[in-house]
Amino acid sequence: MDYKMISYSNTIVQEDLQAIIKDQSVAWDKLNHKSILITGANSMLATYMIYTLVYLNQFEDRNITIIASARNLEKAKARFTDLVKDHKILLIQHDVNEALHYDGPVDFLVHAASNASPHYILTDPVGIITANTLGTLNLLEFSKTKSIENFLFMSTREIYGKAIQEVIDEEAYGAFDILESRACYPESKRAAETLLKSYYDQYHVPFTVARLAHVYGPGMEVNNDGRIMSDLINNVLMKEDIVLKSDGSAERAFCYLADATVALFLILLNGEIGQAYNIANEEEPIMIRNLAQLLVDTFPEKNLQVVFEIPNEVSKAYSKMGRTRLSTEKIEKIGWKKKVSLTDGLVKTVKSFEEI
Repeated sequence: MDYKMISYSNTIVQEDLQAIIKDQSVAWDKLNHKSILITGANSMLATYMIYTLVYLNQFEDRNITIIASARNLEKAKARFTDLVKDHKILLIQHDVNEALHYDGPVDFLVHAASNASPHYILTDPVGIITANTLGTLNLLEFSKTKSIENFLFMSTREIYGKAIQEVIDEEAYGAFDILESRACYPESKRAAETLLKSYYDQYHVPFTVARLAHVYGPGMEVNNDGRIMSDLINNVLMKEDIVLKSDGSAERAFCYLADATVALFLILLNGEIGQAYNIANEEEPIMIRNLAQLLVDTFPEKNLQVVFEIPNEVSKAYSKMGRTRLSTEKIEKIGWKKKVSLTDGLVKTVKSFEEI
């Protein structure tokens, strides 16, 4: 079963979309009669943004032109089959490492084509670097030819490196080993952010940046992804004991997809041009072993248990940096507030996959 194919009609998705568009902090009216192009359409975050736009058109008649771009067109057609058939979105094939050609107007652009999977960090680090750097460069060149109101770039909390303070705001920076295998991801995200600033200064291409931390939810990659939440959710879905490859003392703070989607639209429509915003749920930090036990306790009908199998060597693909609290004060000032608890988010995520 391909758990990634979470459809627009999925019950949990529809519940989430209804809640998302009810958030009155977002300046939804700015999307009326506008065109928005979203890259990386097959990704979880891009998919939820696309679904939100379709929902706005369906229930609020906002006449938004939605252009979804994906490198793997067949996968995108399978994901969005009903929406394409009903002409609710325009699906185009495009590898961000190549120049983008689209003749129609584009008012907003969202660059979500990237990959943070430890599997691909080990097997295709060059692909990760080029999608974030050359891909961003190509999209900025494209944006120069359009009347772009905002170019939203999806970045990561990892750009901050090793923390030098207890709480990280958007102006804090730390160091990390550039010769470490995982550096391909945060270093290329840093370079992309600098590209955005450079194009803004030189060519007046407006941009905002979303620095995301540990987002999970319907449509997340769960098959051989390598990230801890993905692996644990997959264990639950497959009714397998949760096997931890460490003592589970590492701490993470996870943000549910619907909350992150509201944050992304806030940054796109309400955010100050040329600024970056953290997106994180810092209200419920949790150790990995406690997260594993929470899943066991939340789904007792699956008869799971937590098992520890600690290897001698930790994979080079995983981040070795400890967790430091991210400040979300900046995005809260433009109206964002976390609404979905960790337990509720876990239940929603598992139920969404079980509906397939």
